[in-house]
Amino acid sequence: MRLLAVADLHYSLPQFDWVLEIAADFDVVVLAGDHLELASIVDRRAQSVVVRKYFSRLRALTRLVTCSGNHDLDAPNETGEKIAKWLGGGQTEGVSSDGESFIVDDTLFTICPWWDGPITRAGIAAQLAEAARQPRKQWIWIHHAPPDKSPISWGGARYFGDTELAQWIGEYQPDIVFCGHVHQSPFVKDGSWVDRIGNTWVFNAGQQFGAPPTHIIIDTDEGEALWFSSAGNQFIRLGEPLERPVPRLEAIPDWLKAADQPSLPGQA
Repeated sequence: MRLLAVADLHYSLPQFDWVLEIAADFDVVVLAGDHLELASIVDRRAQSVVVRKYFSRLRALTRLVTCSGNHDLDAPNETGEKIAKWLGGGQTEGVSSDGESFIVDDTLFTICPWWDGPITRAGIAAQLAEAARQPRKQWIWIHHAPPDKSPISWGGARYFGDTELAQWIGEYQPDIVFCGHVHQSPFVKDGSWVDRIGNTWVFNAGQQFGAPPTHIIIDTDEGEALWFSSAGNQFIRLGEPLERPVPRLEAIPDWLKAADQPSLPGQA
């Protein structure tokens, strides 16, 4: 299975365009939260209409997986906690999102919402407990906030991670967790785009301006994860211990060249 993971597009239409251009080359595309931008001059309701149109075009090309981030919350639920109501319902039919678990090629995906209070947090705990009972060969989570006390949640002066996520990872040991939220983690001293917690690989691509966005490509058959950014490209092998510093990617691997990807950083 080949996956493309990005997060924190924050209503950057050139970045959405780039994802749309490349999406068909992947079995699964993950957009790990903060699709909208609170500080934009564009009304958030108008933003959500545009982003849903991108979702519709993406789901026609590949399996699209999304989760909510803190910028995506637009309505209270029945308990008064904020949720991303615009991500649900018929307008995003065919797009896997908050609260869902599903199987693709023996891989279980579990998508967690951004939690705004104890009720939603308890719902995620129940969701993970239920999903843990499902048979699978590997388990992938999508959760916008990264785990606390990890390089992928390091902001340069303090951590901005989720302590509950760190505890859930320790309890269930999924194979992969895709996150976002802390834009600068891959670019600051002692930060990173990748970490390993027990047997779990956790990823945060970070954020940069312009297209392409920072992004992670994983091929589970090849057992590699590649990170692309304007600051340089790196890679890890999923079947080996994590090295620090993370090795630089000096050349695009043959398995990725064969996909005929447009505009990948570092590709001739």
